[in-house]
Amino acid sequence: MNLDDFSDLIQRPDGGVRRDAEERRERLTVPPGALGRLDELGEWLSAAQQSVPVRAVEQPRLVLFAGDHGVAELGVSGRPAGGAYELVRAVLDGSSPVAVLARQFSVPTRIVDVSLDCDPELLPESVVRHRVRRGSGRIDVEDAMTAEEAERAIRLGMAIADEEADSGTDLVVLGDLSVGGTTAAATLVAALCGTDASVVTGRGGAGIDDLAWMRKCAAIRDALRRSRPVLGDQVELLATSGGADLAAMTGFLLQSAARRMPVILDGVVSAACALVAQRAAFRAPDWWLAGQVSGEPAQSKALDRMALTPLLDHGVTVGEGSGALLALPLVQAAAALAAELPEREPEKSEDADEDEVAEAEEASESEDAAAVDRA
Repeated sequence: MNLDDFSDLIQRPDGGVRRDAEERRERLTVPPGALGRLDELGEWLSAAQQSVPVRAVEQPRLVLFAGDHGVAELGVSGRPAGGAYELVRAVLDGSSPVAVLARQFSVPTRIVDVSLDCDPELLPESVVRHRVRRGSGRIDVEDAMTAEEAERAIRLGMAIADEEADSGTDLVVLGDLSVGGTTAAATLVAALCGTDASVVTGRGGAGIDDLAWMRKCAAIRDALRRSRPVLGDQVELLATSGGADLAAMTGFLLQSAARRMPVILDGVVSAACALVAQRAAFRAPDWWLAGQVSGEPAQSKALDRMALTPLLDHGVTVGEGSGALLALPLVQAAAALAAELPEREPEKSEDADEDEVAEAEEASESEDAAAVDRA
């Protein structure tokens, strides 16, 4: 598999349509600039949809990729190693923050088990049927998975994107349910940006103390040594220092861009996968929005590299797609405003006024002549 092939498959959103959307925005009754970034979002959606005016976002979908990471055994996470199952269970039970938000916004949720470290019988068949492997390897001392498993995971993500596009999904909110995922994500970002471990090491969604942060920083440092020799091959990089769930998210992002399906990114994990995808196809980030600032330094590094500015900064660090889901109403509001605000009445020019006067005078003279003839 060569992810560089996506470079020819992915085109940017239609620039001509975006110019038409910008011109229409200039004609609206609300002054240009008065809606701030909502104008930009509406124009971006128009270009993505190839439609002026923009269509409403009516079929969004929350897609969550789930997996466990062996590096969590080092105590680098606020959750126990192998604990991603509990995150999945909470979403299915409706008790997690992202589940509450999904209900509030009436957004259907899809969970894809790529590499959970639990017995498949504990979860519904619809969740576990795509599993690539049970857990990912400890990236500080071993590969996360084999190259063949990495390819399987990428193709899985591509297939999920195709299923969503074919079913009519018009925008995806992307998130992850993982334990140890932020360590793998930070390693990918540091490798691709050429930075040290300390620059990208954060405290994760569950939060960790200083000792755990030091362990996490050391794990990323050791994983970086193993990552740098394979930087030229995205599949090999994901196999070495990513994880099956991260590989699937990367494939999902690339295929979504190829299918012209917009995606809202969540936190550092989705940002890291997006950065890997950008290395394969430089136009792909034009199809993504950054939902919110997660507080993870690796996320900021990745988004800066892709020139993506987060829509929100509310200090939400819970992850699991919550930040991206909170940004969805903003995107939907931008679409509604761009589509439904009325345009100004066209202003009449002086020449047009003179022509109307001349026409009126001619009509009056004709009526006078007709009156004389009748007399």
